[in-house]
Amino acid sequence: MLIRASFLLFVMSCNVSFAGLFGDDKAREQISVLRSQVDKMEVRVAKMEDALKSQALLELYSQVETMGIELGKMRGQLEVLNNDGMILQKRQRDFYIDLDGRLRQIEQPGVPILPVLPPDSEPAPLSDETTTTSELIAKADESSSVILPITELVPANSTESSAYEAAYGLFLNGDYAGAILQFKDFLQNYAKSSLAPGAAYWIGNAHYASRDFQDAIDAQKKLMRIYPESQKVPDALLNIASSQQEMADRNAAKQTLEELVAKYPSSEAAGKAKERLAKL
Repeated sequence: MLIRASFLLFVMSCNVSFAGLFGDDKAREQISVLRSQVDKMEVRVAKMEDALKSQALLELYSQVETMGIELGKMRGQLEVLNNDGMILQKRQRDFYIDLDGRLRQIEQPGVPILPVLPPDSEPAPLSDETTTTSELIAKADESSSVILPITELVPANSTESSAYEAAYGLFLNGDYAGAILQFKDFLQNYAKSSLAPGAAYWIGNAHYASRDFQDAIDAQKKLMRIYPESQKVPDALLNIASSQQEMADRNAAKQTLEELVAKYPSSEAAGKAKERLAKL
């Protein structure tokens, strides 16, 4: 019995060892299979990532190319619109020039109408008997100098104030030529503005600062003719007297100062005129 029991125990231990050995081999085999599957999955994932990257880059490139085409179209349309705008502005300007010339001819017979050329056309050569454009402009300027006095002025709006301040800023900065041009534009656009007499006065003052004394006198006389009731008239007379003194015309300066004191005795300019008369 003892021998049988010992043999039985030996057989059972052998079975357990064999079973353990068999289980380890199976596990290793399964691990190997799993590793193989993982490797295959990693390869497939890598391929899918490469495919996705390539597709994304392709789509991005396609979008960039499409945007470039659209941008080119928009630039072309913008260029066309700019050209159309320039042509429209030129036609509008020519229309107003032609209209103004015809109105001048109606109001003042004998004043020539400035020729208006179609867009992008070259002026025809003029014969010796044909009046040049510059002569026509000069004649138009001469006719426009005959302006009726303006006695009723309207309060300036924000647009007029901005234009006036811009021109006055040029004067303060010493850009007298630019100030003259902008003040003249102001008078052309807002002749009945309450700021118009001031603009006319600063045109004369800018000429004086530029030492163009005769132009200063002419500008101030124009102010007095167009805006005879303006409070700027005494200052205009004082500026005329200053210009005459600079031109060494002492007698004319004295007469101007005396006229200023006689017509506008309570003005500030009259007080300055009295001081100058005492020194003459």
